[in-house]
Amino acid sequence: MNSLFLENITIVNYKNIQDSNYELDKKINCFIGDNGVGKTNILDSVYHLSAAKSYFNSISSQNIKHEENFMFIEGNFNKNDQKENIICSLKRGKKKTIKRNGKVYKKFSEHIGLIPVVMISPYDRDLIQEGSSLRRKFIDSIISQNNKTYLNNLIDYNKVLNQRNALLKFFYKSNTFDVENLSIYDDQLVKLSYPIFKTRKKFFENFHPVFLKHYDSISQNKEIISISYQSQLESESPEHLLKNSIQKDRTIQFTSCGIHKDDLIMEINNHPIKKFGSQGQQKSFLIALKLAQFEYLKTENNSSPILILDDIFDKLDNNRVKQLIQLVNKNLFGQIFISDTDYERTKKIIQEIDSSNKIFKL
Repeated sequence: MNSLFLENITIVNYKNIQDSNYELDKKINCFIGDNGVGKTNILDSVYHLSAAKSYFNSISSQNIKHEENFMFIEGNFNKNDQKENIICSLKRGKKKTIKRNGKVYKKFSEHIGLIPVVMISPYDRDLIQEGSSLRRKFIDSIISQNNKTYLNNLIDYNKVLNQRNALLKFFYKSNTFDVENLSIYDDQLVKLSYPIFKTRKKFFENFHPVFLKHYDSISQNKEIISISYQSQLESESPEHLLKNSIQKDRTIQFTSCGIHKDDLIMEINNHPIKKFGSQGQQKSFLIALKLAQFEYLKTENNSSPILILDDIFDKLDNNRVKQLIQLVNKNLFGQIFISDTDYERTKKIIQEIDSSNKIFKL
């Protein structure tokens, strides 16, 4: 098994953090403090170095501290006993740059997958509560970390989709229509749809049993839960979908069908977990999703991703916390980052875990 951990991190003008530096433990790092002191932002800066973006806000300029002109994050990682220096910096009005060992990436997509990471946060509830786009992003972010072909296909698909939608808007405003012009984009969408759909389907077949295993472990088999992958391509070809929806697309001025409408259907006791799951059940569901993500990436990369647990001990009963601790004790994980508001609770949890650790009081 390969190894990966962050040795130290420097954070300047990132959100509400002015200038901080942390020497880190290779196993467990806890950041404890009241709400608003910046503990989540420290964890997000670790994620940012790994994923080339914030977990919480994809608009880069909004991550710069108020009234400052730039942000800077530097991390020194140890990957299989090799040093990886990653720097992410941004000046107002300029493009963000990411450097690996002093060399600037031409495309951020080249960085994806170098430092595998999984984050579990209270904001993950949006995966259940909000629309399908977040659930697609969840699938895509997992697959993309170790499948460059998929990532490139996805980038190309979204580019063509935006161009097709722009053309539909142009047709509507100018009161014109050119089916031949539109078919150029249709052909490209069809070509890209098949490999994306097949990869998502294969991924889900491997992912689903791992998710069920983790949920049963956390909840101790108390509920019947299910998750299913839904795609229009299951029953119809992308050619037919685009052809049959052409009048609708002209009216609404965007592409109404295709793999950009795929979704994950999440249920508890045969009902939507969004409406019928308690807070604790929804939180267990989300943690199981993320642990399955972790295990999938670990298997694919032969290396434990960095695991970030942001404020997850709230709303979990003692039994579910205990199950989580047992997973940590089984040494399934590599380096872990934890944030919490309750020092005593964290201290007690850490004492039950047989591992080296550091606790930072903010």
